[in-house]
Amino acid sequence: MNLVIDVGNTEAVLGVFRPGATEVEGSWRYSTAVPRTHHELRLLIRAFLQERELDPEALNRAVIGSVVPAETKLLEEALGGLGIEELHIVDSEAGLPIRLEVDEPRTVGADRIVNTLAAARLFARDTIVVDMGTATTYDCITGDGVFLGGVIAPGLQAGQEWLKGHTAKLPRVELRPPEKVIGRRTETCLQSGIFYGAVEAVDGIVERIKTEWGRPDAFVVSTGGWASVLSPHTRTVEEIHPHLTLLGLEFAGRVLAGEGQGPEGVAETR
Repeated sequence: MNLVIDVGNTEAVLGVFRPGATEVEGSWRYSTAVPRTHHELRLLIRAFLQERELDPEALNRAVIGSVVPAETKLLEEALGGLGIEELHIVDSEAGLPIRLEVDEPRTVGADRIVNTLAAARLFARDTIVVDMGTATTYDCITGDGVFLGGVIAPGLQAGQEWLKGHTAKLPRVELRPPEKVIGRRTETCLQSGIFYGAVEAVDGIVERIKTEWGRPDAFVVSTGGWASVLSPHTRTVEEIHPHLTLLGLEFAGRVLAGEGQGPEGVAETR
């Protein structure tokens, strides 16, 4: 089995794949804001696997994509005690079969790199990946696996945190689709504003990207923790792929292990 870990600024997402599979066997989330030792993190990973009756000793390969260097180091130490034969860290210099056509390729996050790889393999067409996590990122990816850049915007939760931090009386509300757009109480007004503000932001940015890129028919796929909540209410998202980033990490592991070089004609990261 192969373990893949997508480390973000507030959460890490783990997934397990059987060799050659494209469907995740199991996935889990944990907060990276909670201080842990590598011993505690190792126990947490074991507990996740055992919850699904998966044997931690059966892990052969681990792939980490991280935007948090301190958490990367902690994970390396934690995984070192699980007897994993291969460990790969994905970054802009990993030699993956994609190309980063941006001004500063070394600053591109691992999540956007593996989203590019996954989109090229799965869709083979010009694609906009909308990754709805702590931030909402929009990745412009050509059909042959070239990352052209995109947009980084505040995520759904950011609106709530900003209001909470800058107002004295406004309450915290549940981040879910409201029953009506027009609220009749402060809480429902807030809920509607935060939720539909995020929805309209997705549609507005996607439409602007399509116009500027000159790709009105670009395929739009969403992923990330908020994708299943927000995407059904958008006009522009065509497919929800909750585990796109995890699958991209699995594809990256296969490439780095010499099991496949990705889509034909796709250049390596540089």
